[in-house]
Amino acid sequence: MNTKYLNPLYWKKSFLISLLIGSFVLWFTFFDTYSLMTRYQLHSKKSDLIERTKDLNQKTSELQQKIEELKNNPDLLEKIAREEYGMRKPGETVYRVKPAD
Repeated sequence: MNTKYLNPLYWKKSFLISLLIGSFVLWFTFFDTYSLMTRYQLHSKKSDLIERTKDLNQKTSELQQKIEELKNNPDLLEKIAREEYGMRKPGETVYRVKPAD
């Protein structure tokens, strides 16, 4: 058996360089801590989090507007207290009407 082909010292330099470059590409694409796959996953997660942050900021501003409206409009506050919490003024009689099926 010829051991010349098993010894890397007898291989062509172009084959060795190709093998080395291929192993580097595989390493940095899949196995490294900051591989391309990890970077892609982190980038997509970052995009999702930025979008979620925008949505939450919009909801926060809407809620702040509602709070300001409730602070400045006592009629709206009374309406919500009556409709959602069933509150009434002293001496007032409340009749609840059930909707027809």
